[in-house]
Amino acid sequence: MSVVIVGGNDRMATRYKDICNNYNFKSKVFTQMPADFENKIGEPDLVIVFTGTCSHKMLGGVKKHSEKSGVPVKHLHSSSASALKNLLAQYEKQVS
Repeated sequence: MSVVIVGGNDRMATRYKDICNNYNFKSKVFTQMPADFENKIGEPDLVIVFTGTCSHKMLGGVKKHSEKSGVPVKHLHSSSASALKNLLAQYEKQVS
């Protein structure tokens, strides 16, 4: 399983990856918008958007990419570690 996290805090990027590894998810974290963002997202099983810390331009890129590829997108207002853990636990149960 693979997850792409968009938004969040720069200092928490490695923490987000560690949390995903604990749930056996491969992860990419984009706290800032890189060049060619839509192509760097790839084909994950889930895209998580921290809406409180995500730019409108990044959100538009995620939306456009998900419409093309059909990747599910989950929105979280909080960019905390506990919010991410709760979402991954719920998603893990749905997939299993």
